[in-house]
Amino acid sequence: MNIDLEIYSPVQQIKNKLFDEQGITLHIKRDDLIHPLISGNKWRKLKYILKKASAQNKTHLVTFGGAYSNHLLATAVAAAKFGFNCTGIVRGEEVTNDTLFLCRLHGMKLLFTDRESYRDKPALFDKYFGDDETAFFIDEGGASAEGAQGCAELVDELTQIYDHIFCACGTGTTAAGIINGLHNHGLNTEFNAVPVFKNGGFMKDEIDKYLIPPAAYQLHTAYDFGGYAKTDDKLISFIKQFVADTGILVEPVYTGKMLYAIYDLAGKGYFKPGNSILAIHTGGLIGLLGMKEKF
Repeated sequence: MNIDLEIYSPVQQIKNKLFDEQGITLHIKRDDLIHPLISGNKWRKLKYILKKASAQNKTHLVTFGGAYSNHLLATAVAAAKFGFNCTGIVRGEEVTNDTLFLCRLHGMKLLFTDRESYRDKPALFDKYFGDDETAFFIDEGGASAEGAQGCAELVDELTQIYDHIFCACGTGTTAAGIINGLHNHGLNTEFNAVPVFKNGGFMKDEIDKYLIPPAAYQLHTAYDFGGYAKTDDKLISFIKQFVADTGILVEPVYTGKMLYAIYDLAGKGYFKPGNSILAIHTGGLIGLLGMKEKF
């Protein structure tokens, strides 16, 4: 099975008076343009996971996520594209929404489970699919060494060296992969992780377990805006202004928080004059449909 997807992820400069005043430059890598639905880091994380499943002759992908999970949708679409059957185990009570509609439309079967049971994903997999020799376990968000391997390839695509790279963090897999990619190329670029969870210091352990070898990086934990999928008026206003100024659509769960962090740090003089910064747009824009009322 040929599991491949053409990568189109251009880098664009973001112009702003703030950056001119600070003597810095900001570019954004548009991973949201890789695929309309298998977008951003979702495809990068799935690439080698699906290759592993195929190599093991597995034909049924089983994965996990919340009701608005971009990972569930990306897995459903990838399964349809590359000929797998697919089941999504969804956290919480049974609901319907735009994301799950698209999952079902692409052939994903959905199993809803209570939040307590959801904590033990391997046990859930064994309960429903332990006797299914065709089934292949994919952790929530694609968290895995294979996911990090795919994300490391982002660095291969860069045509210039940056002083800083910023990325939002949910599972830590994308961050670890990019850090590994920087190591592979012998680059001294400082990596900056922006956790989207409240009290995000725990993300260090999640990142570190996929690093080859251990590496230093910055963890900015002040930009969770109350926790996962939480927002406030400041973040929503920032996103509205950013989209209107740049024409680049972002959402408030991941990329919006990461960009807010960059602008806020720049305003506080965090960067040195002459610094170049690359922000990673990790896609997941369908998630906006579940947050329309916040705008």
